[in-house]
Amino acid sequence: MANETVTANFFRKYVWEDELYKNKKVIMDEETSESPKIDELLKNASKNINVGGKGFPDFIIRYKENSDIVIVVECKPDISKHESNDRTNYQDYAVDGVLHYSKFLSKEYDVIAIAVSGCESENRISHFLQSKNQEPISKYGDKLLPLENYLDYKKNENFNEDYKKLLKYAEELNKKMHSLKIQENKRSLLFSGILIALENKAFRESYDKETTSKALAKTLVNRINEELSSTQKKEHAEAITESYKFIENTTLMEKFEEFKEIIKKTDKEINNFEDNYKYFDTLGQFYIRFLRYANNDKSLGIVLTPPHITELFCDIVTINKDSVVLDTCTGTGGFLISAMQKMIKDAKEDKNKEAAIKEKQIIGVELQNEIFSLLCSNMHIHGDGRSNLIKGDCFDPNIKGEVEKFKPNVGFLNPPYKTKRDDPLEFKFVLNNLEQLEMGSHCVAIIPMRCVLNIDDKKNKALKKELLSKHTLDAVFSMPSELFHDSKATVATCICVLKAKEPHPKDYKTYFGMWKDDKFIKIKKMGRVDHHNTWQGIKNDWINNYKNKDEIPGHSIKKAITYHDEWCFEAYFKIEYHKIKKADFEKYIKQYISTLFLYEKIDTISKDAVNDQKSNSTHDIDKKEFGWFDLLGENGILCVEKGKRLNRVKRKEGEIPLLTSSSYNNGISELIDGGSFSDKKNKKHSNKITIDMLSNVFYHGYEYYGDDNIHTLSFKKEYEKGNNPYVCIFMTVLLKMLRVRYQYGRQVRIKRLETEQFQLPINNEKSPDWQFMEDYIKSLPYSINLCFPENLKNKSIKKS
Repeated sequence: MANETVTANFFRKYVWEDELYKNKKVIMDEETSESPKIDELLKNASKNINVGGKGFPDFIIRYKENSDIVIVVECKPDISKHESNDRTNYQDYAVDGVLHYSKFLSKEYDVIAIAVSGCESENRISHFLQSKNQEPISKYGDKLLPLENYLDYKKNENFNEDYKKLLKYAEELNKKMHSLKIQENKRSLLFSGILIALENKAFRESYDKETTSKALAKTLVNRINEELSSTQKKEHAEAITESYKFIENTTLMEKFEEFKEIIKKTDKEINNFEDNYKYFDTLGQFYIRFLRYANNDKSLGIVLTPPHITELFCDIVTINKDSVVLDTCTGTGGFLISAMQKMIKDAKEDKNKEAAIKEKQIIGVELQNEIFSLLCSNMHIHGDGRSNLIKGDCFDPNIKGEVEKFKPNVGFLNPPYKTKRDDPLEFKFVLNNLEQLEMGSHCVAIIPMRCVLNIDDKKNKALKKELLSKHTLDAVFSMPSELFHDSKATVATCICVLKAKEPHPKDYKTYFGMWKDDKFIKIKKMGRVDHHNTWQGIKNDWINNYKNKDEIPGHSIKKAITYHDEWCFEAYFKIEYHKIKKADFEKYIKQYISTLFLYEKIDTISKDAVNDQKSNSTHDIDKKEFGWFDLLGENGILCVEKGKRLNRVKRKEGEIPLLTSSSYNNGISELIDGGSFSDKKNKKHSNKITIDMLSNVFYHGYEYYGDDNIHTLSFKKEYEKGNNPYVCIFMTVLLKMLRVRYQYGRQVRIKRLETEQFQLPINNEKSPDWQFMEDYIKSLPYSINLCFPENLKNKSIKKS
């Protein structure tokens, strides 16, 4: 019979070996607690509800520095006694018991409830989070985690809730300022000025006593000047104060009560957040919201890096108390604030070291006047007016000389993205940052994906060559496509990690990672947020994989590169076509026949398969052997033909589908007349597969035209056996897997397709098994609809 002591010893050992326990950061209570509050909460918590009285779980773990969070644990020796059907058998089941105690403790605490059954070699673990006065929810997976992870995850969840409230207020404040006709590019300055003035005790206690807008505005500007003069260089303080004088000439002069209410509400909503999350770029987030709905959302000329990415940068290079961080395109200071947080945490309350960090180890360069004012204000708000913030051009030799005196050993930047012909290329900013770092230091930059691709841009390629001749490209990570959604910027980006002043070794393998899914979701009026509280775990996985240089299929790969090559994961990883599933084929068949029905190619839809009488074992794709083949080229299966551009004004309504780049409606944009192409150069196709610029792949058993974003794929003569609707459907579904390799930032081009290899089912001769592909599609539901009558085969689609 299992012994509960064995289970308790297993959990006890886990706690004893934990770093927080070893460092005396947590207290583990058994049978009783020294906390009067906990004893009071559990005085009626007996698991025997018929008897009543005091109850106590097997373990309670308390964090010394976070007294509002507790972990409660119940252990059972038998895995079969892990959880009952209705969770009401508190005495006999681990989950039931731990949730019972959590219910009592959550009246005053945020509770992490852990149910443990079994022993060290064979066990079952369940986690629940029951926030104060809330219902419990399942969390954190089925493995015991380091105690610090539970704390970090809970802190992250608390932050996400508070952050959502912050963004809600940002939207509210933006609307208020809009109604008061305050210019978009002045709103962040006004907001930051209020925050700075509220740092002044005299202003905080007296602003409510002012009787006119003019007096309030003057007092506000004077207090800003007073605060900044005490921390900033004289020339900075004067210039910054000057940028705030506009406040005395705004429409607020006519709206005294509204002016005062903005200050009061900002004090209430923001300062509590700042107290709890000291090193968070609050001002940067308000800047994004203030400009988001402006006519020109880049009124001050920058797109800010999301805060979870500035923190990610710090983890990529493992920022510590001895780091000297340089940002040569500083903006509002998001990278510097995140770095300062990590550095001060690592200083472990050493006040002398904290002062040194702020005085000597944070360096920022910013060119634009108003942005520089926001930067200095932002650093002041975060308790640091002593950073070495330099106003000017980061390419200026004098400024570079000033920066190099600090001997920076970490470089961060999000450079201005090239939008005009005369704008500097992004790699120029990266090279400039690297030049100012100590040898062997790391630079981390987030830049547009186009910079690392093998495109016909001689200037960019020359910069890639220069970069490898002087520095080492350690890693490149492909980032989420909508990362800058909150700034209304549509740009595919990647993060480059480089080692300064060490030329890239000839056979060095750069690490490429697919970091495109951070699980953030878009929520109206809030933007992209970590709504499901999954970012912390995702970030930890990404960082651990990078530090260990793990090669994980579909996630990461190491590859030796030159400046001629594309520097991204998408270019090198092998797609596992053989893992295609039956459901993928069934889904596309339904989509395709829906198109046929919509355009009256068929007038009825049957669920029948063509060969449904055959044994399913004949068509078991999971057991079928696959082989590799070239997609195009001399040894390829297919050949390709690109469509022609047809301006919208030249399109005449008709009955022939025109395909454009789209993931909808089988790629059909509209029905046109063949005479729309006056030059007669665009060929009409039928019974072909197409792939567009964004890798949307479709099959068309009807006549169509394709525009210049459409690539039509045809079988070579030697592979004509595959040229039937069933095989084409099969290959269409396979080729849809290319989607992970191509996207907005790295589009489909014929040159890229010519390097593609893909897998097909093979026969005993290791040749494509066309018969299997045909029979497989014929065995699936709805496939009977693909056999439309021969007399309709070449008929144009009717307009629906």
